[in-house]
Amino acid sequence: MGLKFSCSPSFLLFVMPNTIIYSADAPAPIGPYSQAIQAGNTVYVSGQIPLDAGGQLVGSGDVAAETHQVMRNLQAVLAAAGLTLLDVVKCSIFVKDLGNFGLINEIYGSYFPADYAPARETVEVSRLPKDVQVEISCIAVKP
Repeated sequence: MGLKFSCSPSFLLFVMPNTIIYSADAPAPIGPYSQAIQAGNTVYVSGQIPLDAGGQLVGSGDVAAETHQVMRNLQAVLAAAGLTLLDVVKCSIFVKDLGNFGLINEIYGSYFPADYAPARETVEVSRLPKDVQVEISCIAVKP
């Protein structure tokens, strides 16, 4: 944070410090990370799992309910940064079973306008925190 130099000490590049973003409307981190970090105009939202703001698991294996909760969590963290899903430029989706891709994709897509979809990847993983079915992270840019 603070001052950094590039090339030579006589040329100083001033960098704005990173800002931690926190929303009481999303679950608190369950480890040593922030809900999101703003660096310049870019906001990096940590992977959200289907916990409610009180830290209780939502859906318990119901992929549709879990996906809706994850998207609500992303919206809450983005709102704390003064952003919406329309500011998202990239998402990463992690699923426990790629056989659920169709349903997750349909629900995920319903949160974005028909003419806008951020870049993204979807990856099947062997296990997710708290044994949930889906986790999504995103990157958003302030206009």
